[in-house]
Amino acid sequence: MIESAARKLAKELVSRREEINRELSRNGVRFGVYKDGEYHDRLFPYDPVPRIIESDEFDRLEAGLKQRVQALNAYLRDIYSDKQIIHDGVVPEEFVYTSAGYYPQVNGVTPPGGVFAHIAGEDLVQGEDGRWWVLEDNLRIPSGASYPLFARDIERRINPRLFRDVHVRDNRDYSRLLRKAMDFVSTGGIAVVLSPGRYNSAFFEHAYLAEQTGATLAFPEDLEVVDNRLFFLDYAGNRHRVGVVYRRLSDDYLDPFAFNPDSVIGVPGLLSAYRAGNVSIVNAPGNGAADDKAIYYFVPQMIRYYLGEEPILNNAPTYMPMFGKDRAEVLDRLGELVIKDVAEAGGYGVVFGSDLDKSEREDLADRIKAEPRRFIAQEVIQFRDLEVVDTATGDTVPRKADLRAFVLTGQNMHVWYSGLTRYSSVPGQMIVNSSQGGGFKDTWVLAPDTKDGMRAGEEITSVNLIPHVRKHALQLVTASKADNLYWLGRYTERAFTTLVQFYPFYDRVMDEDADAFRPFAHALDLPEDFEDFDAFIESFLYDGNNPDSVRSAIVCAFNNAVILRPELSSRLLQYIELALTNITDAAERSANDGDIYAQRDVADNMLAFWGGIENSSADKELKAFIFVGKYLERIDLYTRFHMPDDELDVSLRNLEAYAHLLDGLPLPQCFADGLNWLLAQLPQRGYDRLTAKLRAFLDDFRKRSIMHDSAEKGTLSAMNMDAHRP
Repeated sequence: MIESAARKLAKELVSRREEINRELSRNGVRFGVYKDGEYHDRLFPYDPVPRIIESDEFDRLEAGLKQRVQALNAYLRDIYSDKQIIHDGVVPEEFVYTSAGYYPQVNGVTPPGGVFAHIAGEDLVQGEDGRWWVLEDNLRIPSGASYPLFARDIERRINPRLFRDVHVRDNRDYSRLLRKAMDFVSTGGIAVVLSPGRYNSAFFEHAYLAEQTGATLAFPEDLEVVDNRLFFLDYAGNRHRVGVVYRRLSDDYLDPFAFNPDSVIGVPGLLSAYRAGNVSIVNAPGNGAADDKAIYYFVPQMIRYYLGEEPILNNAPTYMPMFGKDRAEVLDRLGELVIKDVAEAGGYGVVFGSDLDKSEREDLADRIKAEPRRFIAQEVIQFRDLEVVDTATGDTVPRKADLRAFVLTGQNMHVWYSGLTRYSSVPGQMIVNSSQGGGFKDTWVLAPDTKDGMRAGEEITSVNLIPHVRKHALQLVTASKADNLYWLGRYTERAFTTLVQFYPFYDRVMDEDADAFRPFAHALDLPEDFEDFDAFIESFLYDGNNPDSVRSAIVCAFNNAVILRPELSSRLLQYIELALTNITDAAERSANDGDIYAQRDVADNMLAFWGGIENSSADKELKAFIFVGKYLERIDLYTRFHMPDDELDVSLRNLEAYAHLLDGLPLPQCFADGLNWLLAQLPQRGYDRLTAKLRAFLDDFRKRSIMHDSAEKGTLSAMNMDAHRP
């Protein structure tokens, strides 16, 4: 009864699909894909028809998932210590030591709290008979929780009645559970989310979970190890002790001193600090020894061995070519099985024998004979289709889908009341990974059928109605982020003021003065030799290859803002996203002078962003970094347009007010560089009085400037508007 009511009401979301996808887009809910050597941000396709799991059914899943992850944690503790499971002949030692995920560097290390897999991503499918099958265990850096977490928040706001009428278990506690697990194993100090960088495919999730947990988003260059302790370096070079690292880069690249010496994205010495017990790493290094696709074969035996229980969840029937009997079975039935390369992930290295011709099967058979440890084979499970809305027709169509369930372990173990349901975009295709073109949908776990929607005695403790927000203080801003804040202020101002100042020139062109745009172009050091006004507009507004265009300014603002999600919040970052979408969409429509006023939305986005920054709970000093850049840019632009002194006085007073908030603090070199450059221009523009006033600022900035190499950290700070032109 409850499930049928949920399905009926869930259909109402179908008509809101475009709205929800628009909200996901404006909040930057994307994943990255590398194609032909280039990085592309893509919207993760969302389907509005949720997967619905009844309460009793999920309770069984929950029990099975806890059992499985408990056994896997026990296995990791064992093989990196006594190795009793090997001595007892349950798992052959060659399978352990030949696993690509086994690292002798962490042998003998028990992580803080005794937890190896703090976050487990368990990939399941539901067979046509209703039984659930585990396809993979992901114990290294499982990703994807942020997508249903974000989507549910939008669904609740778009259709609140639906969530009043149907009791769906709340999924908003993922961030709280994650932070509790991190705090439980912390060795004392701040918590950081370690990301390899902006162009990682899951960067949205890195930044979003840092924002939601209140952890500090850090890049490898922001961390250093001293005396076997890990420290976070702020923009002034001060060290802050780190107690726990939620790492989002693989073991091979984690520490060039311990793993791959060629890694340029690791933290040298991190493993030494970890081995000394001075920092916790979530998930623990070496976990790949338990989620190797070949080790999957032995998980049911692990459950029996460590827990003395029968497995609750099913393994897919699996064959190991390393065993002679299994190898003969695999080679004989190659056309019926699915073959997986144990070293691959993300849907790669998965081959359905039925899709191969005779020659391809013979080639695969030869590779299996040559490297039997490299492959496993499984029976093809005919798992259930779920309804998906066809984007072309609007009809609901069947598509294969799996479920990634998340199990979080700290002092206690929790199975998240949600999950990432991924579906294939191709009819009948059984590979559903986002990297293979699939999409995602929300997973609704129904509450128990009781009067109040809860079990007897259950209390509402998982979600604070007024969630505690951890402020991101300036002292936890790195040198590169200090530059990002400053240039975010400059580029948002550049986009805003050049647009606003352009409208009067536009009006004059419309009043039959065809050359009226030339003084405007001259003031901004833009070319003046366009054939006509339409060509100028295309270049000035929309040309992404023109570093002086409004579009380029917005792209630069976005690139500086996107790594500041924890400091700015997703709510404020969406205004920069909206501006980027507005200008990009206009460019793709080959917009011209006919819809110039549509770009006023971009100016409004900037106003909303600045207002949101002022109204936010961020430290006033952090805000000042943005607004110092903003008002330096405004003074530069206003003097280019030869504004009267009284117009400049307001900007100067605002600059003074924000600069005073930084009294006594060290300042990034970009402040002094920007002001020094501006002072060299002002006398030529006829602003002697303003020049004298700003010199006092320059002296102050110089005294407190901190030099660092921002170019290595990817700061986007080029003064493109003044680039030399031949």
